[in-house]
Amino acid sequence: MHRSRNAKIIATLGPASSDASTIEDLFRAGADIFRLNFSHGSHAQHEQVFNNIRSLERTVDRPIGVLLDLQGPKLRLGEFARGKVSIRNGQPFQLDMDPAAGDEDRVQLPHPEIFAALEEGTTLLLDDGKVHLEVVNFSDTHAETLVRVGGELADHKGVNLPEVVLPLPPLTDKDRADLAFGLSLGVDWIGQSFVQQPEDCHALRELVGDQAGIMCKLEKPSALMRLEEVVDAVDAVMVARGDLGVELPPERVPSAQKRIIRACRKAGKPVVVATQMLDSMIRAPVPTRAEASDVATAVYDGADAVMLSGETAVGEFPEHAVNMMDRILREVEQDPHYLEVLKAQHLAPESTTADAICYALQVVVETLALSTTVIFTASGSSAMRAARERPAAAILSLTPNVRTARRLSVTWGVHSEVIEDVRGTQQMVDKACEVAVEEGFAAPGERIAIAAGMPFGTAGTTNLLRVTRIP
Repeated sequence: MHRSRNAKIIATLGPASSDASTIEDLFRAGADIFRLNFSHGSHAQHEQVFNNIRSLERTVDRPIGVLLDLQGPKLRLGEFARGKVSIRNGQPFQLDMDPAAGDEDRVQLPHPEIFAALEEGTTLLLDDGKVHLEVVNFSDTHAETLVRVGGELADHKGVNLPEVVLPLPPLTDKDRADLAFGLSLGVDWIGQSFVQQPEDCHALRELVGDQAGIMCKLEKPSALMRLEEVVDAVDAVMVARGDLGVELPPERVPSAQKRIIRACRKAGKPVVVATQMLDSMIRAPVPTRAEASDVATAVYDGADAVMLSGETAVGEFPEHAVNMMDRILREVEQDPHYLEVLKAQHLAPESTTADAICYALQVVVETLALSTTVIFTASGSSAMRAARERPAAAILSLTPNVRTARRLSVTWGVHSEVIEDVRGTQQMVDKACEVAVEEGFAAPGERIAIAAGMPFGTAGTTNLLRVTRIP
């Protein structure tokens, strides 16, 4: 089976969707990749969900990607004596290291790294930006602030410091334990949360190596300041608009999203747009018109994938949410204007053999009006470079490595099949024709384009382009 669309769907699994039956329903409704959010749940629970995904993979005989999303260094307040308080505009409010329960005048902030980074006038945003504090005096253990935007505060609400690079380790002890566990299971992607600078990604790479792809979640304005370096350090990027929308003014989020997508497209790396895409479907069987337009805009902008979070993790209509997103994506891709947008977005190839071959592949597809391209790839890089060109033909990726096939499930337009390694040009042609027909991409008598690298089985050697007719 293959999807009748190019953009991919990531579905987050949680209490509403972790059993085997629901996971299968989500896959058949259109989910291509499943996200395990390690901010919640135990290792035992995640292992059971992971096993359910792999069991489904065997049932449908399709490689399915799994994304492990690390919690990252989440900053939170302490507790209040009555569980919550209300603070007023203009009143003083203190943050400190004292573990005593808080009240209307103060609360614990158990993060010395925050106090180390403060300056007079620094703004702190609490509870996803609902409450604003301005620092007027501070030390290594406390900060005196004025409430600029008041409201209700409850236990353990989050703390954000816009445009401040905090002296935080890129991975917490919990992250390291979760990472080791996830790699032992065999997850395909690691989502790194709250990246502040490219060095954070390098630290994760040292631990992951080539065991999984690294997907940087862009949530901090400081990471945007070094965007190209961050993109270069990872394998994929997620536009995580939740925290990004807290630390950036709302009006700047759309342009940031477009800038991130362009940077990833230029680098030939998958980019995911996430957070609140169909948020109303947590409680309703249909989205708002604005949400449908938001999803469509991400696809028009060139995103490889879009992600559902609470909609499928805790929502009342998880299958409906995936089905709706699938329908929106297919509708966009049938729009003649979408093809014009893709052409307008076309980027000049880099001066490498692989880029030259993939650029030529796009020209051949357009000139000969081909319906299918077949990419032989070991590491997946050739398929991603072909996807960067956004060809009008389907991209059928053939690889001997199931891990490569699973990772490619996030890449625009790529349908992966696991095959035995080919050893010669004629075997390559025969296998390409065979799989293209078996998977329903092409029919006997049609022509297809084939890209591969020689010698076969060697990563990063794409140097061959061939057009053949299926016998």
